[in-house]
Amino acid sequence: MGERGHSRRAFLAGVAGVGAAAAVNQTASAQSNFELNDPSVVEEIEALFTRYDDALRSNDLETLNGFFLDSATTVRFGVRENLYGRSAIEAFRASRASPPNVVRERIEITTYGADIATVAAAGGINRTMQTWVRFPQGWRIVAAHVSLMAE
Repeated sequence: MGERGHSRRAFLAGVAGVGAAAAVNQTASAQSNFELNDPSVVEEIEALFTRYDDALRSNDLETLNGFFLDSATTVRFGVRENLYGRSAIEAFRASRASPPNVVRERIEITTYGADIATVAAAGGINRTMQTWVRFPQGWRIVAAHVSLMAE
C-alpha cells in the first residue's frame, strides 16, 4: 500500500478513536446524571407491582393487560410460551381458566433514573422478571420473563 493508503488508514483510525472516546465520555456523563434507586420511583414501582400481583391472583385480565405496553415490541416469555406483542399476551391470558398460584418470597426493585425500572420476584419455584418504562401514559411493562425452577 502506498503512502496515501497509510495516511488514509491513520486518519480513519484517528477519527474512530476520537469518536469512541467521545461516545465513552458521553455515556459516562449520561450514567452519572441519573439516580439509582430513587426512593420515590421505587415506591411507585412497588405500588404498581402490588397492583399487578393482585390482578394476577384475581385473574383481572383488563387490569393485568393494561400494565403491558400496547405495542408489537412488547415481549413476555413464559414457562411454556414466547409471546410477542401485547395482543399475543392478551390472547394467552384469556385462554387460561384460572389464575396461577404465585408465591413471592423476595422482590427486588431497581430503578435507573426516573423512567426505567426492573422487578425481580421469586418465591418457591416461581420467578418473574419485568422491565418497566415510564411513558406519557404512565408506567408500562415492556418485557417480562416468567420461569419455574426445578423442585
